Amino acid sequence: MEASTDQLRTLAAVIDHGTFDRAAAALHITPSAVSQRIKSLEEQSGRVLVRRSKPIQATEAGAVLLRLSRQVALLEAEAAAELEGGDGAVATPIPLVVNADSLATWVLPALATVSGALFDIVLDDQEHTIDRLRDGTAMAAIGSDPEPVQGCTVTALGAMRYRPLASPAFVERWCPDGWTAARAAVAPMLVYNRKDALQDRYVAALAPGARPPRHFIPASTEFVGGAVLGLGWGMVPDLQADPLVADGRLVVLDPGGAVDVPLHWQQWSLHSAALDAVAAAIARAAADALRPAHEPRGT
Repeated sequence: MEASTDQLRTLAAVIDHGTFDRAAAALHITPSAVSQRIKSLEEQSGRVLVRRSKPIQATEAGAVLLRLSRQVALLEAEAAAELEGGDGAVATPIPLVVNADSLATWVLPALATVSGALFDIVLDDQEHTIDRLRDGTAMAAIGSDPEPVQGCTVTALGAMRYRPLASPAFVERWCPDGWTAARAAVAPMLVYNRKDALQDRYVAALAPGARPPRHFIPASTEFVGGAVLGLGWGMVPDLQADPLVADGRLVVLDPGGAVDVPLHWQQWSLHSAALDAVAAAIARAAADALRPAHEPRGT
């Protein structure tokens, strides 16, 4: 099949904006024209490319063409920037998916060093970021899976170390005599969202079968804030916790309970100067901020 640039651009707009009407507004064409382009692309491919849900989603076949659309858009933007001979800025945003704790600590300073790039950042749990690569949502991802997605390369970045922490007031109320399996089984804990299994895995190792009460706080900074305020205990990365532990606002509940979460950078196998510059900036920042992935647990 030979998909036109307009068809591919329309497919991406439909997925990004969730409806034909909003895609039409973004492309400055009519909803009917959007529908005709998608229908024509489906006829050429011989496959259904989008699920007419709310929001509209790409099918497995649609994800393949969505990836192609994003690749074409990025390469076109790079070529245009080179031909214009300006400041090298690429007008097309690079879609990235990043886990929240990395975004809240070391990733944004890394991206700020990449001159001329625009970013479209999506948050997801580190164990699920590669799903966004598979469905074409992102060109690159930071996550915990070391196995490369088909059509992608993977690079180990290092590890974020998490420790079970709580406020002094929480400790006084829930475990004044020490943090034990019995206390962990009943003390309220903080969870980022329903994909976040870090606290549950820690509890399962300490108190098998326990199902403690939980608060869901789906923002990295506010998650830590909830711990400081005494709402519950949580696994907090050292990058956020160290100054709070140093000034006494948080307490380490279990000195031997550190958990290292390895992080990897996955990106499409695409020769793109902009994407390569982002990958290099991420690698430099990770080398400074993260622990070596092979470092023994608990050291």
